[in-house]
This record gives sequence, structure tokens and C-alpha cells, in this order.
Amino acid sequence: MVVNEEDIAELVSRWTGIPVGQLLEGEAQRLLQMEEYLHRRVIGQDAAITAVADTIRRARSGLNDPKRPFGSFIFLGPTGVGKTELTKALAEFLFNDEESMVRLDMSEYGERHTVSRLIGAPPGYVGYDDAGQLTEVVRRRPHQIILFDEIEKAHPDVFNLLLQILEDGRLTDGHGRTVDFRNTVVIMTSNLGTGDLSQQPFGFKAGPDIEPESGTVSPELSRTVNEALRRAFRPELLNRIDETIVFHPLSRAQIGQIVGLMLGEVQERLAERNITCELTEAGCEWLVKEGFDVSYGARPLRRAIQRHVENQLSRGVLSGDFNDGDHVLIDVNSAGNGLDLS
Repeated sequence: MVVNEEDIAELVSRWTGIPVGQLLEGEAQRLLQMEEYLHRRVIGQDAAITAVADTIRRARSGLNDPKRPFGSFIFLGPTGVGKTELTKALAEFLFNDEESMVRLDMSEYGERHTVSRLIGAPPGYVGYDDAGQLTEVVRRRPHQIILFDEIEKAHPDVFNLLLQILEDGRLTDGHGRTVDFRNTVVIMTSNLGTGDLSQQPFGFKAGPDIEPESGTVSPELSRTVNEALRRAFRPELLNRIDETIVFHPLSRAQIGQIVGLMLGEVQERLAERNITCELTEAGCEWLVKEGFDVSYGARPLRRAIQRHVENQLSRGVLSGDFNDGDHVLIDVNSAGNGLDLS
């Protein structure tokens, strides 16, 4: 039996979680085009995407401190503007799988006694037999993204663990094993300092902190967010973060682009039945109004598309109204209170 390069790559891929393609192919060109790839999934966050891409390129080219994680970020901004989506897109870019990440809801680690769940309880304590919810997943799969969601809700002892990860690239679990974090990307999300944004009217046209068409954040708001960050976190933690990134609220046009992305997913599923669909401009505008919420950003859009588009499509497919080769037009109905599919 002859063992070739592909066999070795496949074996290493199983151990590390790194896709075979990335082990075999030169990735220089791919890294140079990283922004283009991320923009396919994340709308309207140019500065955030550029900052993330630059950090990853520094690490890949060997210019980052090799003792620290591959990259570390704090994503700041209101709900539903792309923080989690960029995290998933980065996981897919780096590891060919958006599920190559562990998400830790920090609201579950707000009490001192809960912190030990991250690394496992020490000998003699309740829960010693339970593996650490953070350390065990990284020990088993060292190449992945770690998402600390709503980091401001964590107990201060969590920050002590983060300091060890960000400074030394390793952590000791409750069983005394050293877990290597140098091949992880650490992302923390927060909405600190962005509470006023949830009160902005649709389109963000009345707020002085946001430019009406682009949805970009003013320098004043950036300062407000960063001041809130400095009040909440110790300077030694902030100084170890590669990039602190403020995500701006989305403009009306950008929300329309997200509708287009989500409808593209529906079109892909319809293509399996050889059915195509088209959303009119008026239909898109109606979905934007129906599916956008100032408190939750673009998150309700997917439910709006399910309720007003996918439900009608499924009924049409099952009833035989939409068949192989059909083209479905999605437009606002005559009453202006829903969508018609024809």
C-alpha cells in the first residue's frame, strides 16, 4: 500500500478539523480575496470585514505572536446587524464549515460557581467528572472559532480565563491538562453603548449618530461605545484584543440586500424542483417593512420570508399550482397588505 499526500492530508484533517483542500492548496490568493468572500454573506459592514481579514492575513503570514490565538476580536453593535453572521462566515472561510465554532452564552456564566463549567471542576468538587464546556471542545478540535456571546454578562472570573487564553494561548482544565488555544479565533460580542440605536426610527433618518443612507456610525457614537467598553472591561484584557470593531446599524438599502440573499437560499431549494422565482422591487420593499424591527435588526426577516413566501410556495408545490419548469413571480397584492405568488 502506498501512502500519498492526499492520504496524509485526510488523516491530519480528521485530527485538526482543517479541510483537506486548505491543507493541500496554496491559500495566498484566497487570503488576498478574503473580503470578497465575506461580503457574499455579510452586508454593509465594510470596516468590520476589512479589520477581520487583515488580522487573519497577519496570522497566516506568520507576523502575529505565535504564542497567542490566531485572532481575537470584540464585535460591538446592536442586535441583528451581522455580528454572528460574520462569525459564521469566518468559520466557513477558515474551516469550510460554519459550524466549526463553539458558542458560549455568557449570560449562563454570570455567577462565580458557573465559571468552573468552562474548564471543569477540580478534584474533590462536584462536577469533577464533567469535561469543561470550553476546554474539552478545544482539546478535541483545536482549530475552530470560540464565540463568547454577550461577554458583558460574564462573571469577572471569566475574564481571568480569557486573559490566560489571549496572553499565553493556553488554559489548564480541571483535570490538570494544558489545552492549546493558539489555533483558535476568539470572538466576543456585546451591545454595550448601543442602547440608543434601538430607539431610532426605521431607516435611521432622525438620529444624529447615523448617516441616513449608508447607516455608518459617527465618530461620536464610536467614542460612546468604546467608553462603555472601557468602563466594563479591565484595560489588560482590552489591550490583548487584536481588534475592537463597531458594527453600524443597517440602512434600508442594505436590509433590501439581505432580503435578496435570503431569497437566494429559497431559489436554490426551488432549483431542485426545476422551479424559479423572482421578487419584484415592490415585493422586496414590502418584506423590508414587514420583516425589519428596530429592536432586533434584520433577524425577523427570515421569519417574514418563511411566513409570506415559503408558506405560499409550499402550498403551491403540494397542490400542483407550481410545477417543473414554472417561474413564480412574487409581488405585493392589490390591497398592499401581503404578497401574491403567481
